[in-house]
Amino acid sequence: MPIRMRFTIWRPLATAATAALLATFLTPAATAHPAPRQSEPVHSYEDAVREAVWVDTGHDGNGDGEDDRVAVDIVRPREPARQGRKIPVIMDASPYYSCCGRGNESQKKTYDADGDVVGMPLYYDNYFVPRGYAFVGVDLAGTNRSDGCVDVGGPSDVRSAKAVVDWLNGRAKGYTSRTGSRRAEADWTNGKTGMIGKSWDGTIANGVAATGVEGLETIVPIAAISSWYDYYFSQGAPLYGSGPDWLSDYVNSPEARAECDAVQQRLVDGAPRTGDRTKLWSERDYVKAAGKVRASVFLIHGMQDLNVRMGHVGPWWDALAKNGVDRKIWLSQTGHVDPFDFRRAEWVDTLHRWFDHELLGYDNGIDDEPMADIERRPGQWETSTTWPPRSTSTATLRPADGARPGVGTLGLRPDRGTETFTDDPALSETDWAARIDEPTAGKAGFVTGPLTRELRLSGASEVTVTARSSTPTAHLSAVLVDLGPDTIRDYGDRGEGVATLTDRTCWGPSTPGDSSCYLETAAKTTDVDHTVVSRGWADLGNHASKWQGRPLTPGKAYTLTLDLAATDHVVPAGHRLALIVAGTDKDLIDPPDDTPTLTLDLSRTSARVPFVGGTAAFARATAGRATAAPAPAPRDGVSAPHTTHRVPKGGR
Repeated sequence: MPIRMRFTIWRPLATAATAALLATFLTPAATAHPAPRQSEPVHSYEDAVREAVWVDTGHDGNGDGEDDRVAVDIVRPREPARQGRKIPVIMDASPYYSCCGRGNESQKKTYDADGDVVGMPLYYDNYFVPRGYAFVGVDLAGTNRSDGCVDVGGPSDVRSAKAVVDWLNGRAKGYTSRTGSRRAEADWTNGKTGMIGKSWDGTIANGVAATGVEGLETIVPIAAISSWYDYYFSQGAPLYGSGPDWLSDYVNSPEARAECDAVQQRLVDGAPRTGDRTKLWSERDYVKAAGKVRASVFLIHGMQDLNVRMGHVGPWWDALAKNGVDRKIWLSQTGHVDPFDFRRAEWVDTLHRWFDHELLGYDNGIDDEPMADIERRPGQWETSTTWPPRSTSTATLRPADGARPGVGTLGLRPDRGTETFTDDPALSETDWAARIDEPTAGKAGFVTGPLTRELRLSGASEVTVTARSSTPTAHLSAVLVDLGPDTIRDYGDRGEGVATLTDRTCWGPSTPGDSSCYLETAAKTTDVDHTVVSRGWADLGNHASKWQGRPLTPGKAYTLTLDLAATDHVVPAGHRLALIVAGTDKDLIDPPDDTPTLTLDLSRTSARVPFVGGTAAFARATAGRATAAPAPAPRDGVSAPHTTHRVPKGGR
C-alpha cells in the first residue's frame, strides 16, 4: 500500500444533484450522498480485467494496403462494469514499451500466453486502477505490437494515440486481435481520458491535445517536446549529430524496420541538417496548434534538462495561456527526470488529486491552489500563485567594456565599444563561467557587481547581438549565470540530479507479475561556484529568419536575437549576475564549418531579462555597494553533460 499522504481540505460541490451524480463512482445506487473527497482504493487490483485491443488508425503508414492497427493494453477494475458504471481512463502512449523500457528501472511490458498484459511499466495501473480508473498503455505505430511506422512526432505518431481516444469515445473501430475481424467495444468507459507520460510519451500527449480531440480532458506532459524542430535545432544551430531518421530506427519494431524504408527516407529528405525549417518540422510543431487545445495541462520540467530543454516550455506555456487553457506547472532543478524520482510522495498526492478533479469531477480545491511549484534548493520548494508572477516585467540590460578585454560590466546604461572572441568548440558554458573574471579568447563576459538584495528571474529572456564574423559560418551561444557559491543538484551527472537508493516503497497493490514497489531516490548534489541559469543558441546565418539560414559575408555586421529558455531562479544578495556571449557550447550544439572570430558591437547588444519587479528591481539590487559572497575553497562543480547519443527518453 502507498505511504499515507497529506490531502487538502475539500470544498463541497455546488448542488446536491451534482453530488449525487459523483457519488455513483463509489456506490452502485444513485442516491444522494455527500460529494466524495477523493477516489479510494476500493477495487481489486488482483482481479482487474486485463485485455488487449487493436485500434484502427485509419492510416496505412507502412504501405501494405491495410489500415494500421495500434496495440492497446488495458488494465481496469472489474467491479464498475458489473455495477453498470462507466469509468475514466489514464493513458500513456509510448514508443518505448518493448525497445527501451519506462521509468528509472527501464520496465517493459510483459504478457501472458493469451497476449494480455501481465506487467505494465510504472505505477499508474497499481495506484489508480483500485481507485476506479482504467489504465491504458498504447504502443505507438511501428513499435512493439502495433502496425505502421514511427514518424517521430509526426501525423502517424499523433494519430496512433488520437485514434485510441476516439475509440474510447465510440468514434473508431477496435478489434480483439491484430489481424482479425472480431470487434472490441469500449463500453466500460465514459470516454473521459487523461494522457500522461515523460519525454516522447508526454510529447505525444501535447500533440494529441493540439488536435482538439473530444474526450481528452487533461494532459500531464513531463519533460516533453512542444516543437520537434527545437529538439534538433536552435535557430538554425544543430543540437545533435543526427536527424529523426536515426531516432525512428532506434524505436521501430523489427517488423517496422523491414517495412518502413519509405518513411525513413521521408524523414531524411524532410529534415536536412542545414537547420532550415521545412514542412516536416511544421507538421511537428504543436505550439502553433495550441488554439485547438481543450484539455487542461499539468506541465512538469527540469530547469536543467539538457535533453528536452527548457526552450520547449516557454512557447507552449505562453500559447496555452493565450488560449485560456487551465494550467499548472512544476519546475525542478533536475535534468531529464520524472517527478516520481525527485518528489515522490508529493507527486503521487498531487497527481491523484489532479486526476480526481479533471476526470472524476471532484471539487477538491486543486484548481484553487498556486499555479506553480518551483524547486529553489535541492528538495526545497516554493509556490507561485501564477507563473510567471504578475509583477514580472522585462528589464533591458546593457553590456559594457570593463578594465580588461573580455571582462565587461552589465547594467542599465548603453555603452560604446567592442568585444572580440574566437569560437573554441572544446569549451563549454561551465568553462566560460569558471573564468568569467579572466580575459580569455573564447568568450565575452559581462558581470554586475555583487547584488545588495536578491533578484528573481522568471520567464524567458532574449539576447540581441550585433556581430561581425571573420568566416562565412558562425554559431553563437548566450548564457545567463548566477556567480556565487551554492549547493545544487548535479544535473550533469548520469542521474541528472538524482541518486537511486536500495530501499523500495510501494504505491498500490502488487501481483506476482507486476510490482508496485520502486527503488527510492535522493537528491544528488554538488557544490558550485556558479550556476548557469538560462541558455540560448543560434546560427548567425539565421539573422534574417529563425527558420532559414544563409552564408555570412565576412566582416559584415549582422544583428540577431537569441531566444533564451524560460527559467525561474533567484540570484541571492552577494552573488553577481553574468551574461556570457560565445561560440560553440561544447556538447550542447554542434560547431560551425569554420572557426570564426566574432566582434560584438556593444552599442547594439543587449539582454531583455524578466525580473519579478522589472527594471526597478534590478536597479535596486545593483545600487550601492554590497559585500560579495565569500570566495570558497575550490568546488567540484557540476559534472560535464553526457556525450552519449541522447534520445527523448533519458535514463529516468
